[in-house]
Amino acid sequence: MRRSCCFILTLFVCATALAGGFPTGKVIKVLPHLMDMQGRHSRSPSLYDRDAYQAELRKDLTKVSGVRFDVHWKAEAPAKANTPAVLRVEMRGTAKSNLPSEMRLENFFTLSGGSHWSVLKLDGEQYKNFGEVTAWRVTLWAGDEMIGEQKSFLW
Repeated sequence: MRRSCCFILTLFVCATALAGGFPTGKVIKVLPHLMDMQGRHSRSPSLYDRDAYQAELRKDLTKVSGVRFDVHWKAEAPAKANTPAVLRVEMRGTAKSNLPSEMRLENFFTLSGGSHWSVLKLDGEQYKNFGEVTAWRVTLWAGDEMIGEQKSFLW
């Protein structure tokens, strides 16, 4: 009994020490919003008004000038490390010919503690050429390693 407790404690200490050397993170929430011709996603700060305005924009796509992704993410870097990181939004749009259009938006930064909100936008001519977004995936990368992901149902 004593030997097994010591073994389990040793494994726990080793696992904790190893986990501290690698960046960790996750994508907490993704809010895709349509933007009107003035670049707004809401008429006022009210969440109810934002949702009502988004429903209005979805009904009449001629009023839409782009889409913005509000991404809430959290990442922790190991001590004494300036780990480069990327927040990436991959999108698939309405089909042109046989294949759907695809696009990627990226935000580069250095990992730091705590949670953050980032905004990535697709607007103007890029949005007109891309078309309506039908599926998306948001990933958080630390170097070459994916440390967080969230995707739409259709991805």
